[in-house]
Amino acid sequence: MNEELAQELIAMGRADGAAAHKALSDDFAERLQWRRLTAEHGDRLMQIMDEHGWPTADEVGTEAARAAWLIAQHADRQLEVQRRALRLLERAVAEGRAGARELAFLRDRVRVNEGRPQIYGTQIAGVRDGVPVPWPCVDPERMDARRAEAGILPFAEHVARYAPDRGADRDPAPGS
Repeated sequence: MNEELAQELIAMGRADGAAAHKALSDDFAERLQWRRLTAEHGDRLMQIMDEHGWPTADEVGTEAARAAWLIAQHADRQLEVQRRALRLLERAVAEGRAGARELAFLRDRVRVNEGRPQIYGTQIAGVRDGVPVPWPCVDPERMDARRAEAGILPFAEHVARYAPDRGADRDPAPGS
C-alpha cells in the first residue's frame, strides 16, 4: 500500500469535507475559497492519476480511495479531471477494484456537467415543494432499476433519508 499517497488523499478529502458548506454560501469570498480548494485538489488528483492511475482501495486504502472519488466529484470546473477520473474508475470497476456505486455517481456528475441527462438520478437540480428533484434523467421510468444495479437506494427512499425534518444537510447524495 502507498501510505504516503493515502495520507495525502485523506487530508485532501477531509479538507474538502470541512469546506463543502462554502459551495452554497451567500458570502462570495467563501464560495471563492471553495472554488480554489476544489481546483487545487483537482490539479493534484490529475497529477496522481498521471503517476499512479486511479487510486483504488487496494493501493491506498478505503478512506483514501473514497477521498479521491470525492475530489473528482467536486472538480466541477475541471471537466477534464472528471472525465479522466471517470475513464480510470470505469476500468477499475471492470477489473473488480472499485465500486459500481461510486462510478454511477461520477458518471452522472460528468454527464450533468456536460449538459447531458444523467443515468442514475444521483445529481439533484433543486428542491420543489420540499422534495429534492434530480437533474433530467435518461429514461426516468427505469432510473430506480439502474440505481439498484449500481447498489443505490431507490430515489424516493434515498432522498427521504435526507429530509429536512431529519436534520439533513444540503446535499442529498452523501459524499457527492
